Amino acid sequence: MSSKINQLLTDLNEQLNFTDLEIDDPIKRCESAIDIILKSLQKLKVLFEKEKIKSSEQEINFFKNIKPKFTSKLIYYNTIFKIETKKPHGGERILKKYLNNELDKLKRYFDNNLDFYKYYRTGSNYLDHKYFIRGKSDVKLALDSFYFEVDHTFSTSHDFKVAKIMAHDLIQVYLEDKLLIMENREPKEKSQVNPKVKQNWTGSKVALIELLYALHTEGVFNNGASDLKDIAAYFENVFNIDLGQYHRAFLEIRMRKSDQTKFLNTLKERLVKRMENTDDML
Repeated sequence: MSSKINQLLTDLNEQLNFTDLEIDDPIKRCESAIDIILKSLQKLKVLFEKEKIKSSEQEINFFKNIKPKFTSKLIYYNTIFKIETKKPHGGERILKKYLNNELDKLKRYFDNNLDFYKYYRTGSNYLDHKYFIRGKSDVKLALDSFYFEVDHTFSTSHDFKVAKIMAHDLIQVYLEDKLLIMENREPKEKSQVNPKVKQNWTGSKVALIELLYALHTEGVFNNGASDLKDIAAYFENVFNIDLGQYHRAFLEIRMRKSDQTKFLNTLKERLVKRMENTDDML
């Protein structure tokens, strides 16, 4: 991935993170996110055309590993938008049935594309030259109808399927979380043991906020589907701390003239040092 495309993806993730933080209403949040993603995809297309693919390996890498990171976000927010706007009015039983039907739709897509799911999930590449090279469409390869409507200079037969796999993982988490909330229970590991000692955060708030944003950006909670505000609330509860206006603190971190990731850099330096002296600090 070129530095410009990498930066475009970073910027997109940041904008979506702020959207998730600032807009509570899921429908308005999706509308805003879709607008942001569409603009980002247009920029991606311009960068792609300027760079000019020089080999089949580069083309495969772009359509298998890069473009889906952008389009999966569009599929995710567009699907959530439809789910939220079509949500029926009624009691809990009706809503549960609706959400479970949406989960069934994901399963049906999985069942109908099982061969490609296995191919992609196992990291196979022997059909990449058919799946991720432009102009190699083959009806026998189970094409989505979407393929016949797209710009074929910027799409292959299966880059959209990869994006759907990535998006469906997040949509599934979204739906399951909704159902769990309705059942008034949180997912717990069977082996989980309540800690005897409460762990209070004794470092600076700014340091924890820096860590909070880093972990959210990396998407390490619920396959990247967790809202920033939910993670922040979890941190506040677990570490017994009030983070206050953490989004404003993050803006101040961004405006640092040097050493923007001061806490993370310190963590890395000290961990590396500990590893170098591991015999003394196991």
